[in-house]
Amino acid sequence: MDAATLAHLVADDAALRRRQRLQPVGGKGDKIFPPTYPGEGRNVPPRHVFERRRIENQDVWCVLVDSVQSQANRLEESLLAVTREGAADIPHVVVDFKEARLFGLTEITSFEAPHRVYDAILRDSLLGTEPFMKSVVGKRLAQARSEDATALLEVSPTALLFGSWYSTGEGGGIGAKFARCVVSEITAIHAPVEEIPQQRTGEIEVRNAGRRTGSRIDPLGVLRQVEVFKGESGWDVTSAGAGNKAKAVRPSEINHGNIRPSVQSLGITCDYVEHMFVLSFAALRRLRFGSPEKDSAGRTLLAALGLLAVAEQDARGYALRSRCDLVCEGRAPLELVHADGSADTVTLEREGVRALFAETRAIAERAGFAFPTEPIRLTPQAKLVAIVRTSQELALSGEGGEAADDQ
Repeated sequence: MDAATLAHLVADDAALRRRQRLQPVGGKGDKIFPPTYPGEGRNVPPRHVFERRRIENQDVWCVLVDSVQSQANRLEESLLAVTREGAADIPHVVVDFKEARLFGLTEITSFEAPHRVYDAILRDSLLGTEPFMKSVVGKRLAQARSEDATALLEVSPTALLFGSWYSTGEGGGIGAKFARCVVSEITAIHAPVEEIPQQRTGEIEVRNAGRRTGSRIDPLGVLRQVEVFKGESGWDVTSAGAGNKAKAVRPSEINHGNIRPSVQSLGITCDYVEHMFVLSFAALRRLRFGSPEKDSAGRTLLAALGLLAVAEQDARGYALRSRCDLVCEGRAPLELVHADGSADTVTLEREGVRALFAETRAIAERAGFAFPTEPIRLTPQAKLVAIVRTSQELALSGEGGEAADDQ
């Protein structure tokens, strides 16, 4: 496929989609561990997300393996990797933390920032001597709209592809907002479940049939009957030694001693895992860039970027988390969905997609887009460095707590 063909598809058709079957790398039927989410109510253990889906005229139990939001992050990671390798030139913004000398932190890019180019990390950084969003570039980003999204395409096109919102912008959060043009999700299909009737409500509680066990044998042989104290000075065998607010705790609470065996309802098996990917041309056509020629070039560039993201993810693999490493079951082709709902098969390879992206970028430049020759580099403001450094110091001292506690 060349750029002219892709431009024609973007202008006239509905979408490109793919349903790729995956299996555990350990083989079909091996147990995998989808993400867990907090249970509803107090002292409710974490759980997977189950839902019934209509598949081949049957209602089957499915489990969320990688959400749309998580998939967007992984696709962006793939684009960051191909950019760093020099195999694609994708405009982006970098916040350079090197001079701050923070532990384990050198830079954050707009590929990685949770809210992309509108994230607080970038907003609280400087472009030269100006706060980023008050600079010429930042003001252009703040003023971007679907009617003219040129600034985002030139500075950070992934913000258009995967969606973004300048939620702290003008008008109390009604600033620049762009819906995602790519939807990607991974789901386990036909997972065994236990349907447990609730006596009080009569509702059915769904639990997965898989189990996860846990335990620890302490090589030091510290018994739970040993008395230890934990306070502001750490832990000790005496209350005085532990410092203020000392209280008696079990050895396991200071990471010593045995942990008794436990069983949790976690982990699943399934018939197969499915990766669903949709690149919506209808969504791309909502974006405009100032002229018919630039509209076509900008939309085609974004379409090629979406194809590059999924091709790079395929090549780099699906190691999603511990005990959730997946591999493709064969290679499913892309389908071109026409406006009438009919579909044709499209075959694209990784190197071909890389060449296609380079071609669409060159066409966009000839159409009048001004891409930076280098990533836009920001430096963090002193106050941003200060809160990161303080957080690191608290974490190293064991006093920081978990980020989730504040959400």
